[in-house]
Amino acid sequence: MSEDAKRDELVEALLAQVPFDGWTSRALRHALVSIGEPPDDGPIYFPGGAAEMIAAFCALADERMIAAAQAADLAAYRVPARVRAIIALRFEQNRPYKEAIRRAVSWLAVPTHLPLATKITGATVDAIWHAAGDTSADFNWYTKRGLLAAAYTPTMLYWLRDSSDDDAASLAFLDRRLAGVGRLTSLRHKAEGRLQRLVPKRA
Repeated sequence: MSEDAKRDELVEALLAQVPFDGWTSRALRHALVSIGEPPDDGPIYFPGGAAEMIAAFCALADERMIAAAQAADLAAYRVPARVRAIIALRFEQNRPYKEAIRRAVSWLAVPTHLPLATKITGATVDAIWHAAGDTSADFNWYTKRGLLAAAYTPTMLYWLRDSSDDDAASLAFLDRRLAGVGRLTSLRHKAEGRLQRLVPKRA
């Protein structure tokens, strides 16, 4: 088994321990034992402790979301519907890990951990756009990701408290947030059009 595969297996094992012990060395020791590894090998896999464990889980969740989106073949969807479907897939995949995610969110909410929280959110939003087929490389790249982060982050927090069947309440919440993003995007396009008309044309 490759090191990456072993690390992914360890992340999976960790997810079963975090609800009891948090993202701690104790949880990591139990996870290592559960996959037949020496309990003191934690620093080999995650020398950065909780920060690295959480980042590894989020990166694995991003990879699995992209793979599920590709398998779902969402090409026929319009982009907003594609984004919604991808987020719905992410929620479905991570439903068994809500308590572990709650604990990760609490850890990331500590002020000194906010740079990592921002990096993780940015990576997830980028992964969603990537899975949706976005290839923009200009200023739109930043605009799209900023707008989606503003919709995804509160939806994810709402989802952590959601007990509705198949995340129905969270997806309805997401629909309202995405509608707001759509209105902001429309306003931005109109503003850009007006600015372009004001710029003198070169001879």
